[in-house]
Amino acid sequence: MNNRLPQIAYVSTYVPKKCGLATYTHHLREAITHAKGNRSIDPVITMCNPDERSDYPEPWMLPLIKQDPEDYKKVADAINQSSVDVVSLQHEFGIFGGEAGSHIIDFLRRVKKPVITTFHTVFEHPVAPYADVQKEIARWSDHNLVMNRKGIGYLHDNFEVPFEKITFIPHGTPVPNRADRVNVRRAAKWENRKVLFTFGLLGRSKGIELILRSLATAVQAVPELLYVIAGQTHPEVRKHEGEAYREELMELIMELGLKHHVQWMNVYVPEEQLVSLISACDLYVTPYPGMSQITSGTLAYAAGLGRPILSTPYVYAKDLVQGHEEMLLPFGDVKAWSSKLIELFTYPGMLTEWERVISDIGRSMHWPHVGAQHLRLFQQVILKQRDKIADVG
Repeated sequence: MNNRLPQIAYVSTYVPKKCGLATYTHHLREAITHAKGNRSIDPVITMCNPDERSDYPEPWMLPLIKQDPEDYKKVADAINQSSVDVVSLQHEFGIFGGEAGSHIIDFLRRVKKPVITTFHTVFEHPVAPYADVQKEIARWSDHNLVMNRKGIGYLHDNFEVPFEKITFIPHGTPVPNRADRVNVRRAAKWENRKVLFTFGLLGRSKGIELILRSLATAVQAVPELLYVIAGQTHPEVRKHEGEAYREELMELIMELGLKHHVQWMNVYVPEEQLVSLISACDLYVTPYPGMSQITSGTLAYAAGLGRPILSTPYVYAKDLVQGHEEMLLPFGDVKAWSSKLIELFTYPGMLTEWERVISDIGRSMHWPHVGAQHLRLFQQVILKQRDKIADVG
């Protein structure tokens, strides 16, 4: 019985929903299934709105209506009566119903199987009501997972979660495909360009202006520079101000004389295409102004795909490149950014050396490795609970 590979129930948003958490859980489930030798079909409790229920027709998909408190209890009962061994709860603010997502606490109180919660957001200084909800989730979970080493201290200091109840496992990433890089560069007409790449839903929190202003100086020394900005305007931004921000950026591009040095990709970029584009760029940039961001899926992907990185020193970037702080530059320092871009693209071997360093960092983040790490942890937690039950018995 103890040698049986565990059946895992995932609680998260899930594909086809177009959100980072849905994509992440899909890849995690695939990677763990692969680590188990593709021998079982693990169920997914898909968090959704009432009109999305029909998006999840597979027998292993169990839609949970996020706004319905009774649904959380029903699903917990269904798990208790099933052959599920462990629950993998993917937590992000906004995906669960109730104030600050508090409905999920009803689920945790009721479910009898061990629960491992992955926190995709952890704050250094959490505030109410989010702090209270997150503290309860951490308390009711048998184990907690973070994707940033700093998150361990945050959970311990803010919520008194014991260190032995927290594990760091890096954000999973695809394995690089070298042949893909050559083909994509040819198709995108990037062959004779030095490509900087930024991806994400466009909004004022992305720091795009910083790169544009730095580029204005850098292109004088490196005329082949091309800055590719991929991703649609954030739906919330579009709701409030339409495409005003994008239009401001376009005016800035004209004003700085960068028309031939910037390429827009104002479309929804599917995951597969995003991986190809990141693989094909020469430098991945995240010039974010907010320093408290604890995870960045796209920066993780860039590292996993072995692409050199230049970033502002927000929490996740600092944790990712620790020991290689030359890859981090302060937000707003246009002179430092333009100097570094010129240096990277003119100094012989510098970009190649950064690529080697990042490839080393990224290797531990590839999905096969991350999936196997999760599986080992899940098995440990299951055994620990069995031992506890045996002791009580």
